[in-house]
Amino acid sequence: MIDPQLLRDEPDLIKASQAARGASVDVVDQAVAADSARRAAITAFEALRAEQNAFGKTVAKAPKDEKAALVQQAQALSAKVKEAQATVAAAEDTFNTVVRSIPNVVMPDVPAGGEDDFVTLRTVGTKPEFSFEPKDHADLGESLGIIDIARGVKVSGSRFYFLRGMGARLEIALMSLGLDRAVAHGFEPLITPTLVRPETMAGTGFLGEHAAEVYRLEADDLYLTGTSEVALAGYHADEILQFPDGDDQALRYAGWSTCYRREAGSAGRDNRGILRVHQFNKLEMFAYVHPDQADAEHQRLMSYQESMLQDLGLHYRVIETAAGDLGTSAARKYDLEAWVPTQGTYRELTSTSNCTTFQARRLDIRYRTESGKTAPVATLNGTLATTRWLVAILETHQQEDGSVVIPEVLRPYLGGVEVIEPR
Repeated sequence: MIDPQLLRDEPDLIKASQAARGASVDVVDQAVAADSARRAAITAFEALRAEQNAFGKTVAKAPKDEKAALVQQAQALSAKVKEAQATVAAAEDTFNTVVRSIPNVVMPDVPAGGEDDFVTLRTVGTKPEFSFEPKDHADLGESLGIIDIARGVKVSGSRFYFLRGMGARLEIALMSLGLDRAVAHGFEPLITPTLVRPETMAGTGFLGEHAAEVYRLEADDLYLTGTSEVALAGYHADEILQFPDGDDQALRYAGWSTCYRREAGSAGRDNRGILRVHQFNKLEMFAYVHPDQADAEHQRLMSYQESMLQDLGLHYRVIETAAGDLGTSAARKYDLEAWVPTQGTYRELTSTSNCTTFQARRLDIRYRTESGKTAPVATLNGTLATTRWLVAILETHQQEDGSVVIPEVLRPYLGGVEVIEPR
């Protein structure tokens, strides 16, 4: 959730964030009013409780013949205290409901607008050119015998697939490369649960505007995660973190998991191939850091992603996502989009988000300051490898005879195989 103190001190800043997102500005006034009502209720309750405590001492010292009347007064006062306590609880619920509907406050220099209002920061590499008509990844996958979409649909329905033979090995190689690099950068590997409780899913901000994309198991009241970010954020919920000694105040994890997304609202979009599917694998970087180090950590995560894309020989661009396309938790997000030759456009392969203290406040994840008090940490995430990357790899490195050259960095994970030949 947003910082309640920021809500009281700078409501206009939050309103500006809402306007940039194209979201309700009035909800900020509602939150301010709910916060005022909550604090007034708490003040009234504490005053009554203090009065009750003082009156209790009076009753204890009173002569025996006066106690009966005083006890009746004490009982009436006790009823008022209970009523005031109930008022506080109701005011707290109202405040929490309203304030949790407000997404993270975007950083001031994030571009306003929606999906099409991004800003291109840079393009890297050269667009692949072919002396022949390139095949799309679905046709390549079929002719190489490494992607079987027809049987995926037969078994599970649309947007499912099988990776076969070198297709399966290629994905594992990609994920393993990402994991090795994450470990080299100080990330601890985790195989994460893919089913989480509602409070974990809500705490990371995925049950708001993105709730329709999430699979829910009603009988168990559990959710299938669309990214290991959810489990990684919940890993330290309700904890006070101990950062390592030194200047690098961070805990870093790399989560490997299968991910599930309903893709609600995307009917008819990217039905062909494996670009937009219901199930895929992903390696996610996740960092808990001191809030003062969040910006630097964000740049660090993006540099790891760019290194992967460059070493895989992909042409890509980096965009800063506009406020209305950030999602609930991010205050800033960068998308890294690779060129997909047969589509003649860039498609997102990965992103990295700075969620500041938003998720940590919802999940009660803190660190101890120099004064001894606790404060919420900042959380950041970024994908280092996922199934979708195969789309750009296959299309970029295809040859006229239908074969695909394996990027050199992946060959050690494939026993030195350099080319996938058509069947």
